[in-house]
Amino acid sequence: MDRKTISGFPYEHADLKPHHGILLPLIHRQLNALEHANLRLKTDRRIFELGCGNGAVAQALSEKGWNVTGVDPSSEGIALANRRYPSLNLHEGSAYEDLSGTYGQYPVVLSLEVVEHTYFPRLWAAAVYALLQPGGTAIISTPYHGYWKNLALATTGQLDDHFTALWDHGHIKFWSIKTLTILLREAGFTDIVFHRVGRLPPIAKHMIAVAIKPVDPRQGA
Repeated sequence: MDRKTISGFPYEHADLKPHHGILLPLIHRQLNALEHANLRLKTDRRIFELGCGNGAVAQALSEKGWNVTGVDPSSEGIALANRRYPSLNLHEGSAYEDLSGTYGQYPVVLSLEVVEHTYFPRLWAAAVYALLQPGGTAIISTPYHGYWKNLALATTGQLDDHFTALWDHGHIKFWSIKTLTILLREAGFTDIVFHRVGRLPPIAKHMIAVAIKPVDPRQGA
């Protein structure tokens, strides 16, 4: 098996995918709210995207005036991104590397539809935390799972389609608000707030967590 086969999630194009139409409106609203609440963001509009894929989200954020740096383990995705969006600062890399040592820290870290693909979610959470400046904000999305949605999937015979084992590089973790909260708190995050998007909240398609890296009181704001 060659390296391309195992290098990561495959991409056919460098455009936004249908789920981005569900996620991005709330992402943009959250970023706008952060900018209004944090004067530092008016002059330091940097975002690190952990799992930037084909670069489409980074481009959408760049069009809103954000300065995006991103990494993704998919060599195919990064190659597509670099061809389609050559002005963006996107590189091959993963949460299992010393990303903060290479790229520094940012006021915002974005990681959309990534944590469900990770073999070592605690290492992913630690990487998000390390990439953030004290007081910085993580914005994270993943498919939503909860009692009523899982019950609906079971009673309508959709469990095999939803939890398919036949998807190469597909989902291997299935998160609820409870389990993702535990993961983020273990990593050190505070003030964790969840938003559910796509359909009614009990059967939402995705959830978006907004979490804060606390400021060390010994260092000040």
